[in-house]
Amino acid sequence: MRQFIRHPLAIPINVSTADMKTSLDTHNMGTGGLAFICHHKMQPGSLVEVRIPHVQPEFETTARVVWCRDCESGVEMGVEFLTPDDAYRTRMIEQICHIENYRQQVKQEQGRQLSSQEAALEWINKYAASFPKLDNN
Repeated sequence: MRQFIRHPLAIPINVSTADMKTSLDTHNMGTGGLAFICHHKMQPGSLVEVRIPHVQPEFETTARVVWCRDCESGVEMGVEFLTPDDAYRTRMIEQICHIENYRQQVKQEQGRQLSSQEAALEWINKYAASFPKLDNN
């Protein structure tokens, strides 16, 4: 059974080890970690450096590979964050990405151009109450 709620979210990330460095998109993200599709299989327990360069301040942390399985596109891999602080920071990134998606959706569907702050205020009013709590309660 899954310990953390996962949210489908495609966020550009960089993943690296001593032997490999790659840029890719997340497959989904939750408070405990994230999943992505990679072309390099890693053993569970391996440590990877994860960097999300498109947020300010830039997110960078070490994560542990929890599972790895072959898929049509390569290798799907799940990693867990090692500290509660990383889980909290990831949750903030997750919300920022939802707000940005909302801003783009409003522009496409309604033709309204929102600033990031305006989109954040609207998104918070509409969706924050239904956004899962950090402790999953």
